[in-house]
Amino acid sequence: MLGRARGIVRSLVIYHGQPAKHRRALALYREFLGPGDLGFDIGAHVGGRVRTWRRLGARVVAVEPQPDCLRVLRLLFGRDRGVTLVPSAVGAAAGRARLGVSTSTPTVSSLSQRWRESVAADRSFARVRWDRSVEVDVVTLDDLIAAHGEPAFCKIDVEGFEAEVLAGLSRPLRALSFEYLPPTHDAALAVLGRVEQLGAGGYTYNYSPVETMRFASERWLDAAELVQLLERMRPLGRSGDVYARLA
Repeated sequence: MLGRARGIVRSLVIYHGQPAKHRRALALYREFLGPGDLGFDIGAHVGGRVRTWRRLGARVVAVEPQPDCLRVLRLLFGRDRGVTLVPSAVGAAAGRARLGVSTSTPTVSSLSQRWRESVAADRSFARVRWDRSVEVDVVTLDDLIAAHGEPAFCKIDVEGFEAEVLAGLSRPLRALSFEYLPPTHDAALAVLGRVEQLGAGGYTYNYSPVETMRFASERWLDAAELVQLLERMRPLGRSGDVYARLA
């Protein structure tokens, strides 16, 4: 229990305890969300993005399967009528699945056994252990849209399960983001391919390294230019988030 508490406290410090980062996040997400808009936070964790988006006046559907994180989300946002908490994971089809949980670093908990095996060999994950698991409900993005409406922006941060999340989506969204990790570069390119398929080539892209909340490129890129940018980032070992918006 003490280890679980330490992991959550660490996440709270990272995602809620850095005012400068929060100000940068407000500036970045203002490009996508404003008063009355709807945002989907897929993998809401302890609500760092939820907090930012509510400051911008957006309504939020926060989707998170981890019980410990859900307790924090309910404490922080349970009385906020602008936030809907969904205690589920998101995947290609509705059902049940087993989530591998890292007690000390809950932010890297994942439904993907293959992803856990891939990153375990990377030095940045040397101390990570997925030491327990929980069975969780799974919904699809199409299910969420049917229940809550189509979002103006959708953040997908699900530790290697992004392709499955997008497999449960049948339409292009106005804007979205997904995580990029150098150790799983090829998997990220497959996710990019799915985004391109959904948008019929109509998306442009940018990249924000390692929670900087700043874009790496001064202009929005096509898919080929984004791949070139990620190839340059790959040897540096810098993870981050890919942003996509319909042109």
